[in-house]
Amino acid sequence: MMSPRPISEVRGSPHFRQTPLQIIHIVGNLLRIWSVYTMYRYLNQTGASVMLFIFSCLVPSSILFLLLQKPWKGRSLSNTQVIPSVINGAITALYFILWGKGLKSCGPLRAILAEYSGAVLGVLSAVLYGRKGHIWKKVGGLIAMLASFYFLSQGWAVGTLSPFSFKDNHDSEVQTEQVLGMSQMMVPILAGVLSALRRVIARRVSLKNQLKRRLHAITIASATSFLFPVAMWDFIIGSSDSSVELPFSAWPFLSTILFGIILIFYVDSIAEEKLHMVFSSPRHLMAAGGCIIVMEIAYKMDFSLAGFLICSSILGIGIYEATTLERVL
Repeated sequence: MMSPRPISEVRGSPHFRQTPLQIIHIVGNLLRIWSVYTMYRYLNQTGASVMLFIFSCLVPSSILFLLLQKPWKGRSLSNTQVIPSVINGAITALYFILWGKGLKSCGPLRAILAEYSGAVLGVLSAVLYGRKGHIWKKVGGLIAMLASFYFLSQGWAVGTLSPFSFKDNHDSEVQTEQVLGMSQMMVPILAGVLSALRRVIARRVSLKNQLKRRLHAITIASATSFLFPVAMWDFIIGSSDSSVELPFSAWPFLSTILFGIILIFYVDSIAEEKLHMVFSSPRHLMAAGGCIIVMEIAYKMDFSLAGFLICSSILGIGIYEATTLERVL
């Protein structure tokens, strides 16, 4: 008769030690996705400028990052670290511009899933540096990802448009508002590629976690500086077009600052360092998918669960094939 393992041995197992970190990762992603839905509803209800909203969130976020990380203290940073971080700030600013535009035009579900398009960098690396025999496997993953984004653009995850939904879909006005073309989906898809690129640059500049956080503070401050002229131009154009005062709500700004920018950076850093879970991975997509389902139901969105599961499953398979490492048999 086999004796049960001691409790101390169970608690000492790697899986048991990772459970609190996995919970932190899921809660952090839930809060971040909650902030995205809050931001989307605020922008839709008020008609506020996406650029001004993001810039208003980046300013206090950059100040908080600088105060938390204090990049001017400790070991001095070299130019080979600071200059790429500043350039990474320009990429981050462009990412925020495209992602904000994509969020407003495509909705939170499509904008969040499109962030995983950064896995195409895995296909690019395979073409440039991988084995020739594995290229077609990567290309197959890329095709699966594109198919998933196409189905999303056609409204498969929308209750009134999905072929897997039993809701009444005879309202032509709703279909016109929700059906998108791939040209519109390309905006958040490009934002996802830029998001992956800025993560790759951050890893290449520094392999040490503490130094990576200090450089991230410089990157966010740089992104805020690059976004300043764009936000001011948007403010000037917007103020000349309309003199109507927009209602102000503190919660969309606070949730975006605390959860959407600051908290999610530390949560993703923990997931990458301790759980070995990068952003563009099927495991990360699975956690985000569960959070999206919760938010879609909580906000009573026009949602098709079956269509969403099919699109996210195809996307997950594509990401797996595009990013999986070559195995030596």
